[in-house]
Amino acid sequence: MCFWVKKIYYRVNQKVLKFAMRFMDWSEPTLLEGANAVLKLPSFIKSKGINNVLVVTDKGLMSLHLLDPLFKELEKEGLSYSIFDGVQPNPTIQNIEDCKDIYLKNKCEGIIAFGGGSPMDCAKGAAARISNPKKSIKEMRGYLKIRKKLPPFFAVPTTAGTGSETTLAAVVTDPTTHEKNAICDGKLRPKYAVLDPNLTIGLPPHITSTTGMDALTHAVEAYIGKSNVKSTIRYAEEATKLIHKNLEVAYSNGKDIEARSNMLKASFLAGSAFTRAFVGYVHAIAHNLGGMYGTPHGLANAVILPYVLEWYGKSVYKPLAKLADLIEITKPEMTREEKAKLFISEIRRMNKVMNIPEKFDFIKEEDVPTIVSRALKEGNPGYPVPKIMNKKDCEAVIRSLIAK
Repeated sequence: MCFWVKKIYYRVNQKVLKFAMRFMDWSEPTLLEGANAVLKLPSFIKSKGINNVLVVTDKGLMSLHLLDPLFKELEKEGLSYSIFDGVQPNPTIQNIEDCKDIYLKNKCEGIIAFGGGSPMDCAKGAAARISNPKKSIKEMRGYLKIRKKLPPFFAVPTTAGTGSETTLAAVVTDPTTHEKNAICDGKLRPKYAVLDPNLTIGLPPHITSTTGMDALTHAVEAYIGKSNVKSTIRYAEEATKLIHKNLEVAYSNGKDIEARSNMLKASFLAGSAFTRAFVGYVHAIAHNLGGMYGTPHGLANAVILPYVLEWYGKSVYKPLAKLADLIEITKPEMTREEKAKLFISEIRRMNKVMNIPEKFDFIKEEDVPTIVSRALKEGNPGYPVPKIMNKKDCEAVIRSLIAK
């Protein structure tokens, strides 16, 4: 099939999906917000008639004793809880199965996902398996393949980046092929979320920066795509403004509670934007660098974002110029192209200030064809990108990321 025929097929597929999504439930999670909001969660859970929960987290957060106040409140409310703290940085199918087994063994009635993107993805995958026991994770990969709703799910993010507390996606790693695959279904979207800035106070600067740029990538990729609706445009614009104003503040002064709070809100808004408007080739490439080399997702997005935006060229000048105006870095006499390019330069400036590298030094030449193939498989036809890549285009972008 020649490339122009493929492009027609991709665009038709995207338009059909956008139309179908109009009939999905887009109600947002009920939020508990503000400093110490996590302490209100146990009584909120009890009010839902739930008495036994599984807390899904990782050993790093457990060692920091970040969950201790939550555990005390759960005990005070008379709630039983079990702990799965074996979440890996890139959750695997077996990781998800282990989590599911603990939930079933202890006869839990709901899940608290506590942490960054990895605990969220693991918990979502486990919840999907619990409610759909006859479908494997592999069978649920892709779009709209989860038949039954999840158990009660409460998301508590400790980073301001992934937006997983409001998204309909979970990313799973296959350790044998080193491939990341996404499960996308409205049933994965949490019904309840906690945005407590106190939980992000202890984040190291490099985690603050990369997760923050992850959120910016979500907002920008959603905004420039072809599946926007009024709400996603509004969310992406507000998220971009909040991130530009607050991320470097949170990076340089991690105890600034206002900046931390604003970044959590920005991450939530960006997540709400892309969960309906989708992402694009930045994520397609980033996921596969993560699967191949274990590259942290936020770091991958931060580095890749300006290169993909440059490749899009004039197809993104209009939306990027609008974002440049919104963050107030433009001058009245500038053309649309100049504004768009200034926005890309501003991303590079933010990366540099926060010590995020310009390129990668670990991409192996022999891996490039595999990364290209997998990235395009993820991106086409599902992502409603402003301009469609072929193999030659994708290879050129990936090679531009390699440090010489």
